[in-house]
Amino acid sequence: MNIQKGKTEFLMGIDTIEQLQQWLNEHPFANGIAFIGRSNVGKSSLINALFGKSTARVSKIPGRTRQVNIFDFIVENQETKSLEHFYLFDVPGYGFAEVSKEMARNWQELLDTFFHLCSSKVLLLNIQDARHPLQESDLVFHKYIKAFDLETYLLLNKVDKLKTQSERAKLKAQMPEIYRKFKWVKQIHFTSAEKGDGIPGVEEAIINFVKRNSDLKGFN
Repeated sequence: MNIQKGKTEFLMGIDTIEQLQQWLNEHPFANGIAFIGRSNVGKSSLINALFGKSTARVSKIPGRTRQVNIFDFIVENQETKSLEHFYLFDVPGYGFAEVSKEMARNWQELLDTFFHLCSSKVLLLNIQDARHPLQESDLVFHKYIKAFDLETYLLLNKVDKLKTQSERAKLKAQMPEIYRKFKWVKQIHFTSAEKGDGIPGVEEAIINFVKRNSDLKGFN
């Protein structure tokens, strides 16, 4: 099975609480995945590496995801040639970038609404910078998100930026603390959107999750 890259379709961007509440209430069993991380962790580039170039807009300015962007993506079963559609949610980041207090408050309300109402069939992919894991905003977010009991995987992105032996050794030394603080997280992946490191493993993890929650026989 594989994700059909380049076939992911943008459905809508939601920036109001009322519209998000309506969509989530109308899709109580939405099966899919949600990406979230603090600003400048390479979220959009990682989405593009997994789902096809230009799926998500990549900006040089951190914090450009200002709404909940909803996409449709397709998983193909090569043996049966069957296709199934799932949802991809690109969620505004935490540890907000330099924005107004009003916008930061709106983002927080969007996040609260999304996590309170989203389906339990949504896999949460939390992205952290492999060079700077365990930031205060990451720890605060994990304390917050644990209460929602969503299956969560941690993606330590930008491993290609660990260019020196000392940088790689630093991450290795931090791993026991990462495993301890995020022990409730089901999987941890090491990725590079730029170099493609770890991308096949994340794709397999996504497919296994949505397949497990799928009702179609061809995907069970």
